[in-house]
Amino acid sequence: MSIDAVDSRGRAPQDIVAIFHASFHPTKGNLVDWCLKASDDLELDGVEFSTLPSGLHLVDRDVVYFTKDTHSGVCVFRRRRTAEQGHRGFRLTSLGVLLAKSTRSRPWRHVAALRALADSIYFSLETRGVLEPSESDWEPARIFFEERKVQRADLSGAGEWYGWSHELDNPDSELSRFNPTMHLSHLLRILGPSALTLYKHVLGRRRILIYTLPPVEAACILCQVAADICYAAQLDPLTNDINENDPVTQYYTRLKGKTQEGIHVLGMVTLSDLDKMDREGKTGRGWVACTTDAIFLDKPSYYDLLIDLTTSTPSKTSRPTLYLSKPQLQPPGSKGPTHRLTVFRFTWSDIRLWNELERILQLDGDQCAQPCCRPSSETDARNKPSSAWTDPWRIYEDVCIVCAGLWMGSWRGNSVASYSTGNGSLANWGSIRLEGDDDLTVDGTFVRNLGMGIEGCPGGSPNSKGMRRSSGITWPAGNTGADRRQPSSSSAATRSMPQLCSNGDDTDPEPNERRDRQILTTLALLQTFHANTSFQLSRLVDLLPSVASGTPETSTIYITPKDMVSFELGPLSSLDARYLEWLADEYGAGTQVVVKRGWKDLFGMIFGFG
Repeated sequence: MSIDAVDSRGRAPQDIVAIFHASFHPTKGNLVDWCLKASDDLELDGVEFSTLPSGLHLVDRDVVYFTKDTHSGVCVFRRRRTAEQGHRGFRLTSLGVLLAKSTRSRPWRHVAALRALADSIYFSLETRGVLEPSESDWEPARIFFEERKVQRADLSGAGEWYGWSHELDNPDSELSRFNPTMHLSHLLRILGPSALTLYKHVLGRRRILIYTLPPVEAACILCQVAADICYAAQLDPLTNDINENDPVTQYYTRLKGKTQEGIHVLGMVTLSDLDKMDREGKTGRGWVACTTDAIFLDKPSYYDLLIDLTTSTPSKTSRPTLYLSKPQLQPPGSKGPTHRLTVFRFTWSDIRLWNELERILQLDGDQCAQPCCRPSSETDARNKPSSAWTDPWRIYEDVCIVCAGLWMGSWRGNSVASYSTGNGSLANWGSIRLEGDDDLTVDGTFVRNLGMGIEGCPGGSPNSKGMRRSSGITWPAGNTGADRRQPSSSSAATRSMPQLCSNGDDTDPEPNERRDRQILTTLALLQTFHANTSFQLSRLVDLLPSVASGTPETSTIYITPKDMVSFELGPLSSLDARYLEWLADEYGAGTQVVVKRGWKDLFGMIFGFG
């Protein structure tokens, strides 16, 4: 059994309710041809479409995360060569599992063992020249299921949540290093300041769709990472360790969201999931999903934010493109589109928070051996295209950063910090920085392949283990290693698609030190997001009477631009106005917030009237 398939006490997680095998038949289509279930009441209808999404025939192997009703699942995909007539040279198969519903399902804990199981079964078939597996060929899968199926109602603790420190830095280190949350720094480097637009949609419980080309494992992981940004803040307060004397977390005792669960991670969705997406969107919990079906680009009514990963490739010098889905007014009787997509990057109010996040990324990125993870100020100037200023979006972003710095640093007085700064200092409060990971290099935004090292890949330090227990995060600088970029797939159609790095490298002489640094970086980033969330929700407590009094009442509160500034949001930003309305809808206990954004309100804020 693989070392990463068990915890520190040698036990495999026991939270599986079903194991199945799905395949593509040339005349019957996708089907489930073998399964074992813990209960006969469990239905597997439709799971074959999520585990064999369109386009996966272009890659040899992949990992797909998905959901079936209330169950999270994961499967390993294999493209097996065959000379059978009608199969076009390949058999497309997936071996997957479904997990029991719990506070926090962790399907990634089964991936390594599932890969080994699939390889052993398919290797046995190939060596014997057998095309269709018999019942005896599934015996290893039966043993796997018996070891990991649900035995107790509490799942033997497999689905419990004890906070991020326990999740990422606990005795089960061999399990923690495969946690998708460890890719948070990578997500921020890929999206840049636009990641804060994603953050607002996650906290506001919107519908978020990620469009990608195969392989899809990276996009599935990004779905989970996006949900984890606000996971601790969205849970029921009783599931968090609350110190009522701590002003940063006092709002927990007074604020209770309507859902009190993390945003739903749907994973891979296809056209067969349209009804599920619509149904999940009406619950108010929100969801994050990914797809390979380009037709979703023409169906903006099914989501609120679209992240197009296909625009971020070495052959296209740009970041992933973010689109907001906006409703369109239609005349009576018209059958035209009800929504349209609008390109969106970030708002002025995001610059402060991004500066703090970038500072943390730089502490880690300074030690990186890969140019893709280092700040752009350290990148060789000759790697930058001579026509960088011809990109209108680059010009727009630079102007926004400069104007935002003037607005926040000169025209306004600094407010109380909503998140921590270096050593508690406010020296960087409202500063303007054009450096960072926002440059458009010749190779574009590069996302390393699985196995190319931990994101950030800092050099080892003899005292990095001790630093985990310290309160400061100060790391020495120094660059080692060489560039190891390589194509992510043998297929020409997917060669340029971004892939995430691995959370561990067995060939690295100091894997533990690297992992320790990555844990420190991830925890620091999560704390920064959490502190910013705490600040804005504490302001919401003071603003909404129904929340402050503890007695729910249905009313409408009108917010002025001056009030938005107190949240450290942009008074001119329509997204920030909607974001504040989303927060009030979730945490306002029945109170509706309407942001006043007329010219009279704007002049009143600038000249101090009202």
